[in-house]
Parts: sequence; C-alpha cells; structure tokens
Amino acid sequence: MKKQIALSVLAFFVSMAFIMAQGQGGPRLTIEERVKAVNEKLIDFKLDNDKLAKTDSIFTAYYTSIQKQREEMMSVGGTPDRDAMRDKMLKLNIDRDEQLKLIFTDDQFKKWKQDIEPAMRPQRQNRQ
Repeated sequence: MKKQIALSVLAFFVSMAFIMAQGQGGPRLTIEERVKAVNEKLIDFKLDNDKLAKTDSIFTAYYTSIQKQREEMMSVGGTPDRDAMRDKMLKLNIDRDEQLKLIFTDDQFKKWKQDIEPAMRPQRQNRQ
C-alpha cells in the first residue's frame, strides 16, 4: 500500500513537471484572435462601423507583418540579428500608429499609446 501511494505521489510530481515545462511559451493567438482582442480594448472608443473596419484592416496587416517577420527570423539559420529585428518591428509600430492617427481622435490616440498598447504587449517571464 505504501508503494502505491509513493508511486502515485511520484507520478503526480512528474506529471506536474511536464505540464509546467510545456506551459512556458503558451499557444500563440491567431491574427483574427489578436484583432478581436484589440477590438475589445477599443470598445470605449465607440467607433462607428467604418472606423472599426479600418482599424481591423490596420491591425490585420500589422499582425500579418509581424508574423511574417517572425517566420523569416526562425527560417534563418544561426542566430538572428536582434537589432535588425527590433528596427523592423519599430518601423511596423510607427507605420501602424501613423494610420491609427488618421482614425482616432487626439484623446483616443493618447489613450491608445498610454493605456491600451502597453497592455497588449506580451509579458515576458523572468528566465534564469
């Protein structure tokens, strides 16, 4: 009986270790799921259907470009150039923001930059 309990406890801890190890990265959201998440954050802006459609196309293009950049980075052999990647991502952010400025009011854009955009960034875990 003691052996069964000990084996059960051991199996539990081994299972938990596997689950914890696999949960580090988490599943990536699809482009559509990301756009939907942005729309949920923008609900306070009370955008009309035309402006909502424009923001959808802006964010769809933005997330598609990011996904393409990631795929290119992963397909390159060796270590990717982090500085070049950061520069490309920064350019994508600037282009997106320029397009959003045409849709949002000044107050909405300010709220986007200060509150919503930082909340949309994935939080990095401290890895040691």
